[in-house]
Amino acid sequence: MIKGILFDMDGLMVDTEKLLSRFWCESARSFGYPMTPEHVLGIRSLAAKYSEPHLKGIFGEDFDYKAVRAKRIELMNAFIAENGIEKKKGLDELLEYIAASGLKCAVCTATDRERTARYLKSVGVYDYFDEFVCGDMIANGKPEPDTYLVGAQKLGLDPAECIALEDSPNGVTSAYRAGCKPVMIPDLSQPDDETRAKLFGVCDDLSGVIAILERECK
Repeated sequence: MIKGILFDMDGLMVDTEKLLSRFWCESARSFGYPMTPEHVLGIRSLAAKYSEPHLKGIFGEDFDYKAVRAKRIELMNAFIAENGIEKKKGLDELLEYIAASGLKCAVCTATDRERTARYLKSVGVYDYFDEFVCGDMIANGKPEPDTYLVGAQKLGLDPAECIALEDSPNGVTSAYRAGCKPVMIPDLSQPDDETRAKLFGVCDDLSGVIAILERECK
């Protein structure tokens, strides 16, 4: 029986993946690296310790990951400060259902604590969550299982009792390795065959998760 729901954040609850793609590319190009949105897809949900060697494998060992990332954060923060961020379709309905049902829920994200709190408070959903596991709290981030293992532990649950909601293949892999039941709500890309084999379910938007919970929580 499902007793807990573990939420990714970027691209799942808040519509920030398109901004991450835009500003990674803008930042990298300002340093002379021809980054494209396809390159950014490969590092979605990856912890910095994994995304840095991934990008150096593409652009060479002289790729200044820390400088490019810092510029990306600066550009993205300025954009969000002026324009805000959008919440993803179905988020409110799902969180209200979870609250009414008495299920536990936690955020399990590669984003740091400060930005996680800022983003979720800005769209009015921060207080729905019982626990938070953020990128700067975990030594081995996604796609390793640690983020979801700690998330389940913080809720006092076995990973097998938790549905993990993800929008990216790297996040799905992390949840699958942890022993959770991954449900994908695709954002920038649909699951390929390798990712689909790891999935417990796929939904068009977050409201579709309610039907899974109604089935699995009886």
